[in-house]
Amino acid sequence: MTKHTVTMWTLVSLIIGSTIGSGIFALPQNIASVASPGAMLIGWVIAGVGMLSIAFVFQILARRKPHLDSGVYSYVRAGLGDFIGFTSGWGYWLGSVIAQVGYANLFFSTIGHYVPVLKNSAVLAVATSALTWVIFFALTRGVKQAALMNVLTTVAKLLPILCFIVLVAFLGFSWETFTLDFWGERSGIPFNQQLQGIMLFTVWVFIGIEGASVYSKQARTRADVGRATVIGFLSVLGLLVAVSTLSYGVMSREELAALPENSMGAVLEVVVGPWGGALISLGLCLSVLGAYVSWQMLCAEPIVMMANDGLLPERVGRTNSAGAPVTAQLISTAVIQAFVIIFFISEASYVNIVQLATIMYLLPYIFSALYLVLLAVRGKGLTHPHAGTRFDDSGPDVPASDNRTHLLVGVIGVIYSLWLIYAADPVYVLFGALAVVPGLVPYVLTRISRREKLFNRFEWGVVALITAGAVFALAGLAGGSLTLG
Repeated sequence: MTKHTVTMWTLVSLIIGSTIGSGIFALPQNIASVASPGAMLIGWVIAGVGMLSIAFVFQILARRKPHLDSGVYSYVRAGLGDFIGFTSGWGYWLGSVIAQVGYANLFFSTIGHYVPVLKNSAVLAVATSALTWVIFFALTRGVKQAALMNVLTTVAKLLPILCFIVLVAFLGFSWETFTLDFWGERSGIPFNQQLQGIMLFTVWVFIGIEGASVYSKQARTRADVGRATVIGFLSVLGLLVAVSTLSYGVMSREELAALPENSMGAVLEVVVGPWGGALISLGLCLSVLGAYVSWQMLCAEPIVMMANDGLLPERVGRTNSAGAPVTAQLISTAVIQAFVIIFFISEASYVNIVQLATIMYLLPYIFSALYLVLLAVRGKGLTHPHAGTRFDDSGPDVPASDNRTHLLVGVIGVIYSLWLIYAADPVYVLFGALAVVPGLVPYVLTRISRREKLFNRFEWGVVALITAGAVFALAGLAGGSLTLG
């Protein structure tokens, strides 16, 4: 994309295309496996408020700091310094990489319903690898073609989802079924555990809501970034709530929890017959393909930005004659390939992949929200990434009333993000720490080559915490107490 040529509606399509991927099609089964209808509704209220606060965090930061044009990564770097910014960007990149494997897993398992050979895990791994490299070679032709593909698949995949909502609402929804064991007493799962269980699934289906911010430097106007973020969020929220709520009116919680990964298709098949399942399967394949292209395109952005800012080797950010960051895309594709092998060996499920990817995405979310809090309170971050400059103090003046609103949004975003980490399975937190450690190698080598200080005291503490988590993860893997499968 050429600088300042991306329209607001293209940004909206990027958000919807990136967000509506695999998650919505697996949502009925995922939610029902941990929550009753009552807990589901309250969970969506919490997730709606929390993720709306995150969406507003990025909207407000785009307006307050228009000079920070590298999206989620640049906000964290400006607020908390080079290393925390790098860790956030690395986490965002790894989350995108891991998500690719989850998308492909669901894509081929859905096709496997009609082509049984794809149910074999080895064949599935080979097919995922092939798809990844085909898209890599397509992306080397430039971002413009990939963005066009994303717009087309976004439109195509929304049609089956809208058909699901209309058909189930008018032909299949039963109030009696919906209110059956409304609070989950029959399941024996405490209500607070139901809410805790639902949280990471709701975050997963919202991943991508910051997509407009990632491409903020290429938008026609900075205001378009904020508008696209809010429009994209409200559109996605409406679809997610409708799909999960209507499903409980067709089948009981136990029946939904027992469905395969393409549970939306199974629900519609109950309502209208086999053609309904086939329609949703087609929509899922188009949806996941579009999300796969979007996220493989987005994968390269964080490491390109970090390379351009001197946190990774400069050659990582170089582009070819078509304007594609080939080196960054090659690195991302190779790491996707590595995770395909890791997940295949560990026999990880779609849900396992989702949980790990979500933990990695929480890093930039929580740190960006914290940066907004610091801006509202102090007008600047904790440290400046460039010595001797006022990197963090530029931007328009903010009225006191707006500042109070921004503080509230930031505080809600921080609290929500921290609660999500608390709600997560500690296993995925430890594996997340293990995934961050390899990034220390290129970061340290780059700092040494530039003759810059490696870490300050605060950053050394963070390094120690990450390393300790990685050691626990390795010990657990060696002892067999921790597994992704």
